[in-house]
Amino acid sequence: MTDALKHPLSRRRVLQAAAAGVVGLDPALRAAVWAQGSDKPEKEEVKIGFIPLTDCASVVMASVLGIDKKYGVKIVPSKEASWAGVRDKLVNGELDFAHVLYGLVYGVHLGIGGPKKDMAVLMTLNNNGQAITLSKKLADKGAVDGASLAKVMGKEKAEYTFAQTFPTGTHAMWLYYWMAANGINPLKDAKVITVPPPQMVANMRVGNMDGYCVGEPWGQRAIMDGIGITAITTQDIWKDHPEKVLGTTGDFVKKYPNTARAVTAAIIEAGKWIDTGLQNKNKMAETIADKSYVNTSVDAINQRILGRYTNGLGKNWDDPNHMKFYGDGAVTYPYLSDGMWFLTQHKRWGLLKEHPDYLQVATQINQLDIYKQAAAATKTPVPKDTMRSSKLFDGVVWDGKNPKQYAESFKVNA
Repeated sequence: MTDALKHPLSRRRVLQAAAAGVVGLDPALRAAVWAQGSDKPEKEEVKIGFIPLTDCASVVMASVLGIDKKYGVKIVPSKEASWAGVRDKLVNGELDFAHVLYGLVYGVHLGIGGPKKDMAVLMTLNNNGQAITLSKKLADKGAVDGASLAKVMGKEKAEYTFAQTFPTGTHAMWLYYWMAANGINPLKDAKVITVPPPQMVANMRVGNMDGYCVGEPWGQRAIMDGIGITAITTQDIWKDHPEKVLGTTGDFVKKYPNTARAVTAAIIEAGKWIDTGLQNKNKMAETIADKSYVNTSVDAINQRILGRYTNGLGKNWDDPNHMKFYGDGAVTYPYLSDGMWFLTQHKRWGLLKEHPDYLQVATQINQLDIYKQAAAATKTPVPKDTMRSSKLFDGVVWDGKNPKQYAESFKVNA
């Protein structure tokens, strides 16, 4: 794509390419055809909602670095207050796209966690980089990980309150999975509340919850402020797990397919830019720390984005599985099995009453064709398989092959 723009195509060459049809063309030429000719984005300015979290970075940087312009679109990032607000604005069309929780998109598509509307996932924005925080008060009683939390809760009867960020979202599912694997039923043994990400630290400070699961920088911030400890990172629950996605409605994709492709390409390229090295990660941290984006100090963002972790109890480590935005296309590819996993957990926790047609739903939502076209425009390798296999921290393997059996295999459930 970059090469194509360095050497602008003659009108004749663009028209020849358009006449021939873009299929089978050199990806760089095809991208230039999209920007200049028959596949020009139908909507040239798009509003993308985001929540103040480190993993909004590729959306923000696509705009700040002007990568969007290369693909013929202008991205206008729109800071939102809560995931429920993001959901509502996506559904009613106030937002064109959003940096959004994987499970939120799937929930809306099936009519759980909000109004029912056909939804679309265009790409995965990041893997890893969330954490479960326990309060200092709990840590002082000896609850510093899952096993010790179960012990404290078993010994000292009280109402324990934990927070996640949206009922069908990723953080709820990581929190529930972790607690259940340690013998705690999150729906029966605790009270679970919904709190928007930027409000987690303030709520823990005043004692509204004993623990929470959220994206960075709000895990690191609790440690810096001396109010909480990291019990586990989500990459230690599931290495390279899916997290936020670029979401929109099914209607938007049908009406503006070229726009969807152009925006996806710009954000893939921004993710690639972030993951290129230390300098870019530091620049990204400095940019998104600004009050118009995440509104925190740079050091709350840049340590964990570089894999430099501390748990608030004196343990420091370098984590190779920190937040990633590109991973040679493995991060950004919207694997069908990733979406299906959230459905298995929605069924497990009673959010879905019946088993859906797991594969059919994932195939409807995850826009693999648009992703492949955007990947070609950015010279991003596409994985060979639409499914991937992962072993979670409890030793259970998820590969998408038998979702119904998997969903029913857990001893702790709703």
